[in-house]
Amino acid sequence: MNARRLPLSLLVVFLASLVWSQSPAPTQPEASAVPALPADIPASAERYSMLIMGNLAGQQAVWTAPDGTLHLFFQFNDRGRGPKTTSILKLDSAGIPLSETVTGNDYLKSPVDEMFTNADGAARWKNNAEQGEKKISAPAYYVPLNGAPSETALLAQAALRNGGKIALLPAGEARVQRETALDVESPEKAAAKKKHVALYSIAGLDFAPTYVWLEEGDKAQNNVNVKFFASVDSWGSIIPEGWESAVKPLLAAQDEVKNSRSTALAAKLAHHPHLGIVLTHVNLFDAESAKIIPDQEVFVRGNRIVSVRPSLSARTGVWPEIIDATGKTLLPGLWDMHAHVGDNDGLLNLAAGVTTVRDLANDTDSLLARRQRIAEGKEIGTRIVIAGIIDGRGPYQGPTKVLVSTEAEARAAVDNYKKLGYVQIKIYSSVPPALVPAIIDEAHKNGLRVSGHIPAGMTAAQCVELGYDEIQHINFLVLNFFPEIKDTNTITRLTKPGEITAGLDLNSAQVQSFIKLLQDHHTKLDLTLSVFEDQYMSRIGQIPPGYQPVADRLPAQVRRGLLTAGMTPPPGMDDTYKKSFAKMLDFAGLLYRSGLQIEDGTDSMAGFALHRELELDVQAGVPPAQVLQNATLNAAKIMSMDKDLGSITPGKLADLVLVDGDPTKNISDIRKTAVVLKDGVLYYPKELYTELGVIP
Repeated sequence: MNARRLPLSLLVVFLASLVWSQSPAPTQPEASAVPALPADIPASAERYSMLIMGNLAGQQAVWTAPDGTLHLFFQFNDRGRGPKTTSILKLDSAGIPLSETVTGNDYLKSPVDEMFTNADGAARWKNNAEQGEKKISAPAYYVPLNGAPSETALLAQAALRNGGKIALLPAGEARVQRETALDVESPEKAAAKKKHVALYSIAGLDFAPTYVWLEEGDKAQNNVNVKFFASVDSWGSIIPEGWESAVKPLLAAQDEVKNSRSTALAAKLAHHPHLGIVLTHVNLFDAESAKIIPDQEVFVRGNRIVSVRPSLSARTGVWPEIIDATGKTLLPGLWDMHAHVGDNDGLLNLAAGVTTVRDLANDTDSLLARRQRIAEGKEIGTRIVIAGIIDGRGPYQGPTKVLVSTEAEARAAVDNYKKLGYVQIKIYSSVPPALVPAIIDEAHKNGLRVSGHIPAGMTAAQCVELGYDEIQHINFLVLNFFPEIKDTNTITRLTKPGEITAGLDLNSAQVQSFIKLLQDHHTKLDLTLSVFEDQYMSRIGQIPPGYQPVADRLPAQVRRGLLTAGMTPPPGMDDTYKKSFAKMLDFAGLLYRSGLQIEDGTDSMAGFALHRELELDVQAGVPPAQVLQNATLNAAKIMSMDKDLGSITPGKLADLVLVDGDPTKNISDIRKTAVVLKDGVLYYPKELYTELGVIP
C-alpha cells in the first residue's frame, strides 16, 4: 500500500503523496518503530498520538509561543517513511493565517521548505512544487502541501466564520458543514473525562468530503470557535494522548455519516431499467478472439446478458431502453488487478469503465463491510476480489494488522483469510524469508493464489521457485538481477531501480534465464508501470504524463497534488532515471514477447491510472487488442471468474463499457467512456464525474 491510503482528513499533510512522494535518494531512517518527540517540545504543548492500524506510529504537538505564533510539530513512521515537520503560523483576528513556514522532511524524507504570506492584499506562496502570487480582496485560505493535521481546524473555522465556505489558495473552494456530534470518554488513570465533539465535513480538498472531529466553542454572531480533536480512519488516526480508545466510537459515528451519503449517491446515480437495456449498432470487442465484430446488438435483462446478435433494422412492439451506440465500441468491463479500495474509488472506477478490481491489501473489517454495502446497493462500487496481506513485524512493517513472526502465526493468518472468503495471499516486504515457504504451502493447501512483493533478503527468482503464482511491481523483477540490494523493505526498492535499470542488459544470459524460470512456472506479472512512470519521468512541479490529458478536469487541490508525484533524482541522475523507465518499458515488451501473462494493475489513483496503464502496455509493444484482452477476459481467467465475467457472451454477467471510439486502433480512446453497466445497473460517467468534482 502506498501513502495515499492515509485518511483524507490528513490531506493537508499528504497532497505531496497523493500518488507518490518525491525523494532525493534519502538516507535510511533509524530503525525505530516509533520516533521520539524532540526534547525541545514545550511541556505545555498539546500532544496527540498518530496511530496506524491501531498501533502508535508518531505524534503531533501544538503550542503557542511567547510571540503569539502557533507552532505545530508532526511526525510518524510508516515502513521507514514518514514526515517530520514543524509549522509556524501567524494568525489574524479571524484565525486565518497571515503567514506560515513549514520545515523538516516529507513522507519520503525529502527536505521541506514551504512558506506563505498574506499582506497588503496579496497572497504569496512557495514550496518545492510551486510558487505563486494572487491578489485577494476577500477571505482566502492557503492549504500547505506539508501542513500538520490540526490545520484542518483552522480551515474549518475560517470557512464557518465566512458563511460556511472560503476560497482556497492557490485555487478551489472549501465548503464546511457540521454533520453530527458525540460524547466521548477518556479512561485515564485518575478519573474518566468526557468531551463533546462534532464531526465536520470539508468539501473541496479531494473528490469527496474530508472529515474531521472538532471541539466547539462560542458561536455568538457566527464567530465560530473550533479546535482540532481528531482525524480518524480505519488505516490511520490522530487523536489526543490518553483518548486513543475514543477512535472506535468516533469511527463508527463517522462511518454512519459516510454510509448515509453513499446510500444517497447510489439512489441518485445508479439506474435500474425495468425492462432491460438494448445497446444497438455497437462495434463489439470479442474478448475471445481480440477482434471487433461490427454492428451488433446486445440485450441485457436484470444482471445478465441475454443475447448478442446483428443489429435489427426495425422494431415493432414494446422494447426495453434502447441505447444507440453507432460509432462506439462495446467492451467487457475492465479489471484493475492492483487496487487498495478507498471511499471515492467506486465512482472513479465505474466512470472509467472499471467494473472489477482486485484489492491487494486493506483493512479487513472495512473492506468486507464495503463489499456488503455494494452488494446491497447502498454504495456505488465495483466488484471487489479480495487478497489478504501478510507482513513481518519490525520498523518497516506494512500498514496491516496481520503481522507474523512464527510459522504457526503465518499458517493461522492464511487459514483465517480463507475463512473470511479471501482468494489470494499477498506476501509483503518484511516477511521473514524463512516463513515464505510455509505461507505458500498453507495458501496452496487452501486453494489460494500467492503473490506479493519480494521480501527483504530474497530475490524474485527464489520466490518463483518457492511457488509464487504472481509478482507485484516491475521494480522487484529488476532487483532480481542485483541481489546485493537486500533492504527492499525500505524506500530503497523505489530509489535504486531508478539508478540501476538503465544499465540492465536485457539480452544477458541472466535475464534470459530468469524469463525461462517465469515461463516454466507460468508466473503472472502485475507490473504497475504507471507508478514508475510517475516517479521516474516527472519532476516536482510537473503533471505526470499519464495525468496530463485529464489534469485540467480534476478538482483544483487534487490537480495540485499531482505536481508532487515525481521523484527528485540524486545529483547527476536525472537522465538515468528517465532511461531506467524506458528500459522498464523495454523489459515489459520482452516479457510479453516471451509469452508471459501481463496483468493490468495500478496501485494508484482509481480509474484514470488504469487508462494510463493500458497506454503504457501499448508503448511497451503489446498490441492494443491484446491489452484489452488482458484487461478483461484474461484477468477473469487468472482469478477463475471467466465463467461469469470477461467477455460479452449470453449468460454472463452484464459488466460492460461503451467507449466513444475504437481502442483496438487507438488505445487512448479507452478514456472516452460513454455508458457503463455493472451487474446490469446503468451508470453515466458524466454524472459520476460531476459528483466527484471532475469536469466530464
